[in-house]
Amino acid sequence: MDYEPAEYRKLTLKQFPARALRDTAEGKYWKRFSNPVNAQQAGAVSHISFTQQHPFNFAVTSSTRVIIYDAATRQVCRQFTRFKDKAYCGNFRSDSKLLVAGGEDGIVQIFDAGSRTMLRQLKAHKRAAHVAHFSPDRMHVLSAADDTTVRWWDVTVGKQDFRLDGHSDYVRAAAINPTSPDMWATAGYDHICKLWDVRSQECVMNLDHGAPIEDVKFFPAGGLAVTAGGTSLCVWDMLASGRLLQCLSQHQKTVTCVALSPLAGPDSAAAPRMLSGSLDGHVKVYDLDTFKVTHASKYPGPVTSLGISPDCGLLAVGQADGQLSIRKHSKPKLVPAEAGGRPPRKQRYKPQLTAANYRYFIRGQSDKAAADDFKVSQQKRIQLKAYDKLLKSFQYREALDAAISTDRPEIVSSIVEELAARSGLPAALGGRDADGLIPVLRCLCKFIVDPRYARLLLGVAHRVLDTYAGEVGVSSEVDKQLVKLKEYVSLELRLHHELQQLQGMLEPILASSLGALESVNDTAVPELHPITQS
Repeated sequence: MDYEPAEYRKLTLKQFPARALRDTAEGKYWKRFSNPVNAQQAGAVSHISFTQQHPFNFAVTSSTRVIIYDAATRQVCRQFTRFKDKAYCGNFRSDSKLLVAGGEDGIVQIFDAGSRTMLRQLKAHKRAAHVAHFSPDRMHVLSAADDTTVRWWDVTVGKQDFRLDGHSDYVRAAAINPTSPDMWATAGYDHICKLWDVRSQECVMNLDHGAPIEDVKFFPAGGLAVTAGGTSLCVWDMLASGRLLQCLSQHQKTVTCVALSPLAGPDSAAAPRMLSGSLDGHVKVYDLDTFKVTHASKYPGPVTSLGISPDCGLLAVGQADGQLSIRKHSKPKLVPAEAGGRPPRKQRYKPQLTAANYRYFIRGQSDKAAADDFKVSQQKRIQLKAYDKLLKSFQYREALDAAISTDRPEIVSSIVEELAARSGLPAALGGRDADGLIPVLRCLCKFIVDPRYARLLLGVAHRVLDTYAGEVGVSSEVDKQLVKLKEYVSLELRLHHELQQLQGMLEPILASSLGALESVNDTAVPELHPITQS
């Protein structure tokens, strides 16, 4: 009786459950902020501010200087050092042409961001000026200091227009409402965040955070605000008279900074994200729909400041020990030109396609077939691995050697199971000299302690020892591998014994705690009856 030869089926590799939880799309996005550039500053990095114009350079305030970094090279491009003492809160104007910064002496200075020329010195604060921001009209500056005052300056003449009083302690943060340029929020160590209307020069709302406030920011839509202080972040609804929406306590130490990015997140779920930094060394990312932490990063030192570029291409984090970490994303977001993004490139001239050039005769080769077109399927030739080809020709020893050479335990275990099913394992392991036995022993030493492959490889190890027991002492290299295999197995057995002892110590403790819990649950609770008056 004649039989037709069957087609060879490729070896199916063994599949094991994942050893760790797979990253979500959110986690993969934030992990793409890679290749960090670490720069040591002269002191703690107190503030980071990005420009709103392409290429989104950023200013770093540390010690007695404000340093501007180039976003493309992540290197220093210019420094501002005209401060008698510590500098604070270096911020750009919306057109990125001017820079304002406060100082320990209470003087607020305005510089030309290009030539580093000092243009104005605003002198009125009695103590350190920790806050300085340009207004959207580019002609005014709001500053706040440890003298508990908030001042509004006219940049054109360099004089104070008015002063806002109301804080009872140091003022350390300020933010402008992105949808209402006349509404400013200031916050400080008196636990209060005040909302000011600079038109009427009055405080229209007070928000009690419950702890000294380190930072305040408005959400992109302007209807919500967030304050950072203590170990919590408080989200407020400004359209509902300052109602507290959420209190997020995800940090173990003081939250020092907060940032909001309207374009952050993976492309499948791009939405505004909130980032917070704390003295516990963590930077955490929040989803603003659920206010849940979607990602967390750990830094070696306490985080004192952070900033993210408008196109989400750079993430800069400053630490208390002076370390500045600058991470770059592999795929920045596209910011419209009217919002400060890269201006559109001029379209290059495309010549008309005619029979005068070669591309005319190869047109259409990359077009995809339409839905109603008839497709001629092409049978693809099955590509076999080296071990598959050897298995197909019944060369079992060479197939095992080819699997071991891949250094992948799932391939080795699959080959061993296939050889055992074919009754070819004795032929694959037997008849080897010292050079042929050493790769097998090395593979056993490397993977025999892995619980996923231990049961299978232990059987292989027993067969190897039974087959070559009489050859011990012939080759020093083989003897060395056998000693190493013994050490690995002995270490694994010792760990199992220690774990069993630990389990024996924990079982009485767990049993007693569970028994006490059950007794508490079984205790009857007396009923309470209302008292009736006779």
